[in-house]
Amino acid sequence: MIYNILVNDIVPIFVVMALGYIGAKIHSFSPDQTQGLNKVVLDIALPAALFASITRASRDMVFGDLTLTIISLAGVTGLFLLAFLICWKIWRHTLQEAAVCALIAGSPTIGFLGFAVLDPIYGASTATGLVIAIVAIVVNAVTIPIGFYLLNLGAPKGKNTGSSWHAIVNSLKQPVVWSPLLAVALVLCGFKLPESFYPSFELIAKANSGVAVFAAGLALATVPFNFGLEIFWNTLYRVFLSPFVICLIGAFCGMGAEKLSMLVMACALPPAFSGIIISSRYNVYVEDGASSLAMSTLAFAVAAPFWIWATPKIAGWF
Repeated sequence: MIYNILVNDIVPIFVVMALGYIGAKIHSFSPDQTQGLNKVVLDIALPAALFASITRASRDMVFGDLTLTIISLAGVTGLFLLAFLICWKIWRHTLQEAAVCALIAGSPTIGFLGFAVLDPIYGASTATGLVIAIVAIVVNAVTIPIGFYLLNLGAPKGKNTGSSWHAIVNSLKQPVVWSPLLAVALVLCGFKLPESFYPSFELIAKANSGVAVFAAGLALATVPFNFGLEIFWNTLYRVFLSPFVICLIGAFCGMGAEKLSMLVMACALPPAFSGIIISSRYNVYVEDGASSLAMSTLAFAVAAPFWIWATPKIAGWF
């Protein structure tokens, strides 16, 4: 099971990232072409992927298990904001750098690896789909908009006024912000899109993850690989500390053992690829972001079996 996850999910990430890295090193892609790839992902492919994945959920999913929804919303959002504050106050980065750091260290890549990792472990059940859907809504419709707001809030003078109002307005102009918010609004209103709607969106949405990882390789080739204390912290925070906090909260709230294990595994996934695309697009936190992505993905090979073993034991404390 773990071997299949490594071969089918983790190894391809490094292969595609290596292709991007090599492509940049042999000068197959100019900086303008790299920015073009980032723009395709951030403005078209990622918004399409977010909209399609969120609107497949239903209002019953959101309100059917309020414990799961509340823990996911409070836990994932709180850990995202904590990652931002640590990067800003302790590592002494700018607001923009801390915002991108939070998008990387504080958000799991639930859309890309959620089903690929959880289905082989727990089975393709309704419970698995529910956990992935709820966590995906929180990551895509809450943390990404907050991250963009903080990114705009910290923008240099001349790009916006630096006020909270202008940061909100500038954030809402981004397709990657308004598309998941619109999708959540449709879900909460009980509006269900016909299945014939999705193929048109999913064709471009399928390009999202592959191009994002390829672009991460391009970005990594432009900066020296870094494995300092901050990268170690980001890795530890993403695949060990964040799921540990979620595990404690879920166990304390009395979540069932299997659903808790699913939630912990979902929150232990490597960084969301949207973070590295935003990093490269705005040229913010590129070196540390790309290095954190690579190290966290590698560390997940150890974290996955660890959490399968550790979650029931931690749940037994309560």
